[in-house]
Amino acid sequence: MKSAKLLAVVLSTHIGLAHALTPGAPGPSVAQLAAGFVTPPANTRPLVRWWWFGPSANKQELERELLAMKAGGFGGVEIQPVYPMELDDPARGIHNTPYLSREFLDALSFANKTANANHLRVDMTLASGWPYGGPHIAPAHAAARLRSVVTELPAGETNPMQPAIMSGEKLLATFIGQGSSASFDAAGLKLIDGMVTPAPEARVVVSYIASRTGQQVKRAALGAEGFVLDHLSRSAVEHHLDKVAAPLLKAFGKQPPYAVFSDSLEAYGSDWTDDFIAEFKRRRGYDVTPHLPAIVSGQGVAAASVRRDWGLTQTELVNERYLTPIDTWARAHNTRFRSQTYGEPAVSLSSSRLVALPEGEGPQFRAFSFTRLATSAGHLYGKPVISAETWTWLNSPAFAATPLDMKAEADRMLLQGVNQFVGHGWPYTPPGTPEPGYSFYAAAVLNEHNPWWTVMPDVNRYLQRMSYLMRQGAPANDIAVLLPNDDVYAAFLPGKASLSAEMHKHVTPELTTQILDAGHNLDYVDAESVMALGVGHPVLVMPHVSRLAPDVMARLAEYVRGGGKIIAVGSKPSLAPGLVDFERLSAKVQAASQALFAQAGVQFVANDADLGAALANAIVPDLRFSSHAADIGFVHRKLADADLYFIANTSNHEVSTRVDFRTPRKFAAWWDADTGSMTGAALAPQLKLAPYESRVLVMSEAPQPSVPAPRLAPATQLADLGADWQLRFPGAPAARMPVLRSWTDNPATRYFSGEAVYTRDVDVTAAQLTGARISLDFGPGTALAATPAVPAGMRAMFDSPLREAAVVLVNGQRAGALWHPPYVLDITRLLRPGRNQLEVRVANLALNARAGRSEPDYRLLAARYGERFKPQDTALVKPQPSGMLGPVRLIEEKIQ
Repeated sequence: MKSAKLLAVVLSTHIGLAHALTPGAPGPSVAQLAAGFVTPPANTRPLVRWWWFGPSANKQELERELLAMKAGGFGGVEIQPVYPMELDDPARGIHNTPYLSREFLDALSFANKTANANHLRVDMTLASGWPYGGPHIAPAHAAARLRSVVTELPAGETNPMQPAIMSGEKLLATFIGQGSSASFDAAGLKLIDGMVTPAPEARVVVSYIASRTGQQVKRAALGAEGFVLDHLSRSAVEHHLDKVAAPLLKAFGKQPPYAVFSDSLEAYGSDWTDDFIAEFKRRRGYDVTPHLPAIVSGQGVAAASVRRDWGLTQTELVNERYLTPIDTWARAHNTRFRSQTYGEPAVSLSSSRLVALPEGEGPQFRAFSFTRLATSAGHLYGKPVISAETWTWLNSPAFAATPLDMKAEADRMLLQGVNQFVGHGWPYTPPGTPEPGYSFYAAAVLNEHNPWWTVMPDVNRYLQRMSYLMRQGAPANDIAVLLPNDDVYAAFLPGKASLSAEMHKHVTPELTTQILDAGHNLDYVDAESVMALGVGHPVLVMPHVSRLAPDVMARLAEYVRGGGKIIAVGSKPSLAPGLVDFERLSAKVQAASQALFAQAGVQFVANDADLGAALANAIVPDLRFSSHAADIGFVHRKLADADLYFIANTSNHEVSTRVDFRTPRKFAAWWDADTGSMTGAALAPQLKLAPYESRVLVMSEAPQPSVPAPRLAPATQLADLGADWQLRFPGAPAARMPVLRSWTDNPATRYFSGEAVYTRDVDVTAAQLTGARISLDFGPGTALAATPAVPAGMRAMFDSPLREAAVVLVNGQRAGALWHPPYVLDITRLLRPGRNQLEVRVANLALNARAGRSEPDYRLLAARYGERFKPQDTALVKPQPSGMLGPVRLIEEKIQ
């Protein structure tokens, strides 16, 4: 956790290298860390997004679901009311009450009190669905955009046709010029006011209108339908806080939510507001009106400069009128603002400095990532808890996701610096709903309607321990990547004004891969953070940067003089960012660039693919894998007296590699996030990772509370357990299973979803138990050769030999749970000489039960409420192989 002392150092010096700060790195000692690792604090548990459909919520069911969440290891909820799932049904207690109605607010109050009584955190979305908006948003407060209307003025005519101006719109300006509606040069258009002189040829007339996007709130609950608000309008935001946020907070009474939440800014097409022209002139120093043609369809450097100024103005307005007021409002109401600060309007990396709790989304750790955008802001601006919306679209369709899928995505979040998971999600399901219950249209289902819920406490314990570890100490990423905001602004177009959506053109997958495979991890920075904080990383990468202000260039020169190193990729800064004084400032940028690149420690490479070699010349790798670097990710955190490395195999095959560290310490230990155990390790260990397996290595100057790792001989088979199990399904007698096979092979259990129990005996001698580790090996599983036809989201490209999770008991005692590779479980401590009873409780997917019934007919629901959602990927709803598939062996490893 970043201390006030370290943050003060960064803020006061502005220019500081990460390696220079590490002697004062914050955090607990190794001994303190170990105690917290075994039993992490409750505030590190994953949260879950709780969808209330309708909203229709029964208090008894609300309480039952909250208690189930707690039992499953979740630490709290984010409540998000969304669209109705069924018509009113009094017999089943389904009554779709309007959003913000007395009934809804009463249910909200009850849920909050119940959660608090059970020590569960409650966050509240300050809206229904997303983005913010609803029936209280009139056209004057609705998300705004700049649009143009192109007509032609016939030869000899003097009175251009005026465009129709509708409610919520305003004509900004009209221009005339040579050309036709199909082809004209924006630079040749002239501003007009009324009648024009006749001309012998036809001319083009272009009118520019301050309009509205017309976007409606997505997935709105009953009574929450309406326009998306204008995020660039302070009055629109304050109106929303008054009409929606205030009654929500009132329902919480004396127990305000831990945080209030804003989902990703998906205000599509938003790029304007009513007073944009006045604000633009005040901020940029010139009138944008004559330059409207350049914004919409201009070509060349000057038009790009205007677009940069237009984009920057949008960022400033959303910062000042949306993010800042909501964060201020939240603090005034004793809560916090948690925000997914990316999308449209054009928020920047540094916009996240304005919110208490930045949040990301997306597991793309080898490409430009909204998640890394959030974690970088947290690292830069001293926000130690950084969350991520996780498992959105996981292994679609709903109920197809497995615990292994959850781990595969969660590990990628951890590799980007996430330390608080927000699961997407938990669908409220009314009593009496046929199994497997409700599901959100685009998400995994993480509730107890999934048979593999039996291992959810184990999954959440892993996530909780990792979240705890990722909050300790300070991030130790070597590489800063400068996001070229000014270049991206310059490429904006009306309706496509988003920094985060276009940044991938500069921060490419190849560029990110070059950094990771060179043995480093990275943060993003931007010009605003450079000016405010300097650069706190040993190396700065500048990806295809052309536009940069002279004062930023001066700060970079100072960074290099202080020992920092820069690698520019693809281009060198040569242009001033905006239009005002462009030529003079561009000359200054070019002179500064020439001087900068003449200094030692500053390199230029032409292509992304050359970055890895340049990094090798600039800095010793933090961590080097002897092989399989493209399959393995790592994240490093610096503690007061230790270094912590999380290392994850992100591939679907086993990897074996040697690991060498830049700065090894005297002692090392593997910390097992599944069990909380700690085992001694070599300082340059040989690492063998099963598919999607992850490990934590802690290196320290002082001894750690770990046990020595035993030296084991190669495994030998004691018994083949691939046959002669007894299998018992719920409500049925046990039946002998001579050969292990999928439940779906039997028509009677093809559509069964649930838990079935395998039992058999195995004999072990006293000699075999002496000086050996004995384990159950359920098989290696199977890597998938090709990506399945999953249109969205991610999944583990791997089929488990236990479909999908298992709890193992030996002689009636729980030995452990298996839900990810390797599917090997040490059972030595529970075995006794002679006969031993093995019991394997295997749980499959709820998808099989879903496949056994027809999909719901939402025709009447859509007729009543409109089509507010479409179930995704229903063509893929098919029963999946289930059960213990084998081979199963009892293996022995002699202790040498």
